[in-house]
Amino acid sequence: MEEKVLIVKFGEVAMRKNNRPIFISQLVKTMRNNLKKEGNFYIVKEQGRLIVEDRGGEMEYDRVIPKIVPIFGLVGVCPGVKTTDQSMENLRKVALNHMKEFFSEQKITFKVEVKRADKRYPLTSKEIAADIGGYLLERMENLTVDVHKPDAVLRVELRNDAYVFSKIIKTFGGLPAASSGRGVALLSGGIDSPVATWLMAKRGIAVECVYFHSPPYTSEWAKQKVEDLAERIACFTGEIKLHVIPFTEVQLYLLEHVPHDKLTIFLKRAMMKAAEQIAYQNHALALITGDSVGQVASQTLQAIHAINSVCSIPVLRPLAGMDKQEIVDLAKKIGTFNISIQPYEDCCTIFVAKHPETRPKTNVIEAIESKLKELDSLIQKAVETKEIIIKE
Repeated sequence: MEEKVLIVKFGEVAMRKNNRPIFISQLVKTMRNNLKKEGNFYIVKEQGRLIVEDRGGEMEYDRVIPKIVPIFGLVGVCPGVKTTDQSMENLRKVALNHMKEFFSEQKITFKVEVKRADKRYPLTSKEIAADIGGYLLERMENLTVDVHKPDAVLRVELRNDAYVFSKIIKTFGGLPAASSGRGVALLSGGIDSPVATWLMAKRGIAVECVYFHSPPYTSEWAKQKVEDLAERIACFTGEIKLHVIPFTEVQLYLLEHVPHDKLTIFLKRAMMKAAEQIAYQNHALALITGDSVGQVASQTLQAIHAINSVCSIPVLRPLAGMDKQEIVDLAKKIGTFNISIQPYEDCCTIFVAKHPETRPKTNVIEAIESKLKELDSLIQKAVETKEIIIKE
């Protein structure tokens, strides 16, 4: 008996020793959740592998693979064949059918690699590889052997069953979703914050997002852009909760009561206060921002210090050491860039000072803020009137 399967490989998870079963269980849970709408799938745990089987019929690789590739914690997905018959006669046949399916229309070089979990098998790995390779050469005129830099490597793994595959689709690595605690990401409509959110999700943090909406100064299109960004990130993380906080009153109050060159600093501090309240309400242990040191005036080290002093929980800045082009390249890779560049501005862009201070002194900022008697109540009101949107 043989059937099409996916051989799924995981990376860091394999090094987790005593906690490995917990991480693998989380991977399996995420895979099942991603596949539940696609049919009747079964996930088998093999040593160092997860095998996805389609119990509803023959697996359609093009339909199933896109549901597996975005899952954090995985390093590779291989479309292949599982067979219970490990005789050489059957292995030759399975290998030939597989190579014809993937490589029948082009001239390529190849080699065969074999791994035997059971060393009692009557032939060595080299003998099996030579046998199958010779068999393929006789029956596929478009193949030639290159053992050093082949175009394709046919892999045969003999475990409890035999697995034959040749393509390894690289995935994103990282740690399984929700395996590292919960964090709240400040998500704007720009390029940076979605990438920062994605990077922290890749490290196993269950992310919730906060967006600060300032109608009529920001449009519903700007809000929709952020919803679209959250939905895109949810392709990797599963369900995401987006907290939309109405921030117009807070921003107008700051505009009237603080020096204009310091407006951005006070605005960011107010956002941090609001996001921290969301974090406490949802048992999150950190905030996440898209700051890149020195990229704009509010991201100089002095500005970051002045903004950070308002927080009592850690603030994670995964983009801190990246330049803009690196961030743009990653945004394109994960599919957020084209959403972020839509021409709908967020409240940070609209209310930015024309000549912002780049080296604010924290003690000066705190002294001014201590006189803003209505600020905390306005922030509290904004948090209490938030809208929650679920994206998946």
